[in-house]
Amino acid sequence: MKTVAEILKAKGDSSVYSIAPSASVFEAVALMAEKNVGALLVMDGDKIVGMVTERDYARKVVLLARSSKDTALRDVMTPAVIYVRPDQTTEDCMALMTQSRIRHLPVMDNGKLVGLISIGDLVKGIMSEQTFIIEQLQHYIAG
Repeated sequence: MKTVAEILKAKGDSSVYSIAPSASVFEAVALMAEKNVGALLVMDGDKIVGMVTERDYARKVVLLARSSKDTALRDVMTPAVIYVRPDQTTEDCMALMTQSRIRHLPVMDNGKLVGLISIGDLVKGIMSEQTFIIEQLQHYIAG
């Protein structure tokens, strides 16, 4: 089973995009579109104070007919952020995401933010691991 550290390494790009809680929802959505990501960490300096996702925008702004330019992120972000450590497994992460109904997990190492993984990153990692195992079994059977 792969670890979060291995997923981050395979991902290559360790960029974590963040935004201040005082920014508008419009600014957050524009940044997500620019960076082609579905979530941003909301940070006050080096401290994670929340997360905002496309789902937050759809449910807490669009459906409530709020103005994205006049609504601050602090009013719609998810303040309780669940995170994982680099030594945790993909299985741990999938269980946590399924149980909590979330799609993104910040990765913290000794209190320091080192990355962000998505459900897509985990699925890609699991698929590559399964492909490797299948190839090894085929080689063993053919050998």
